[in-house]
Amino acid sequence: MLLAREGIPVTIFEREPAVGGRTRTIHAPGGYKFDIGPTFFLYPRVLKDIFEACGERLEDHVELRRLDPQYHLVFEGGGSIRATYELDRMEQEIARLAPADARNVRRFLDDNREKLEAFRPVLEQAFSSPADLFSPAMLAALPKLRPFSSVDGDLKRYFADPRVRLAFSFQTKYLGMSPFQCPSLFTILSFLEYEHGVFHPMGGCGAVSEAMANVARKMGVDIRLNTPVDRILYENGEAVGLEAAGERFAAGSVVVNGDFGHAMRRLVPEEMRPRWKNKKLDRAKISCSTFMLYLGIEGDVGDLAHHTILLSKEYERNIHEITNGIVPEEPSIYVHHAGVTDPSLAPKGHTSLYVLVPVPNLRCDVDWEREAPRYRRIALERLKVLGLTDIESRIRYERVVTPRGWEEDFAVFEGATFNLAHNLTQMLYFRPNNRFGRNVYLVGGGTHPGSGLPVIYEGARITTRLLIEDRERRKIGNDRPEPVVAPLGEAAL
Repeated sequence: MLLAREGIPVTIFEREPAVGGRTRTIHAPGGYKFDIGPTFFLYPRVLKDIFEACGERLEDHVELRRLDPQYHLVFEGGGSIRATYELDRMEQEIARLAPADARNVRRFLDDNREKLEAFRPVLEQAFSSPADLFSPAMLAALPKLRPFSSVDGDLKRYFADPRVRLAFSFQTKYLGMSPFQCPSLFTILSFLEYEHGVFHPMGGCGAVSEAMANVARKMGVDIRLNTPVDRILYENGEAVGLEAAGERFAAGSVVVNGDFGHAMRRLVPEEMRPRWKNKKLDRAKISCSTFMLYLGIEGDVGDLAHHTILLSKEYERNIHEITNGIVPEEPSIYVHHAGVTDPSLAPKGHTSLYVLVPVPNLRCDVDWEREAPRYRRIALERLKVLGLTDIESRIRYERVVTPRGWEEDFAVFEGATFNLAHNLTQMLYFRPNNRFGRNVYLVGGGTHPGSGLPVIYEGARITTRLLIEDRERRKIGNDRPEPVVAPLGEAAL
């Protein structure tokens, strides 16, 4: 969308029959619909800005419905919180567990409002050289970041009850990381939820991807579905096009939005990525994976909330097990029941349920073909803790995705569903750069600023700026001929 706005002809090559990658909604037999990966939107301001930059209004293309409560947190050790952006009610919810902690909710939000404002210029900045780590924006933000504290450690300044800290830190799962290890910067995730809302796109998250595709086509973008890319073509050290479905396409610029580890090994020759050779990929810290159940159920599921999170009474041990390659026996689980807000996601009298269980990635020694049936039973047992005691007999559609399935069916490196981890040595300049070699650019969770939809969209704006700057520099410099550009497009995504 942003490239087409600049008059650059763009062709998108998509291996699947629909746009969106993991941010798409699948239509299953029986009329059930499921989001594959992301199940809600945070901070839609970035998305709205992108649509407006292209002369469109987001609300004309998709309805984003703000949720209240945002989610239901169930602590297996006792207690629950129906999280809401209405601060008086949120304080009351927390006061039922820890009255002293309730008094600190507004201070936490005030401090993180300042933190986000300080760090926003950094999130919007490209990191193309080590010198960028000392930019005015970075130096101004440092006092707010507490870089050597974890999310949980930072939250101890506000909340004594570990359950309350979990209510403001489980969001690190969006990055596939532990709140006990994730840098304290990411307390801004829960702040974003309370300040700006948690939104459900009517029709599923894929509705946003389809809306973007519709606008892109309107702007002249050529979207080629069912067309997997085989490799990027290089001449004299720079990308000049790509090969897809056995055919070669010339391009002045190539933007890669595949999963980083998978795309690098498959599409980019090792000599073209000197900072990210295969050995470094093998050593890189990557996120956890997830064990997924997509269930079409006859009948209803009572008063189950739109988002429900069961936090194991041994939550910290769970996290430690996952980090160390052990599959938890009593895991925490996340259940998405969007039908409470959006009846279009299941036939009348039926329910679509999305069940996510955090598990280790494929670097641990688990035979998922053998383990999957047993772990399915564990997941269904965990649902019973939430009162869903009769689910199995009413299942009319079922799909299981294991870490192996994420790798084989969705091209996710090592099954790490949240991409590269966000530790200090893999952030900012140390993350794969948006400008990734001559005429090659990255978007997605594997580049700066990182994972999570609003952050990924911000990364797309950074990459767009870099690509256009480089394109103008080539024109002005005129020190070498422009690459041959096929009629198909200047930027191949």
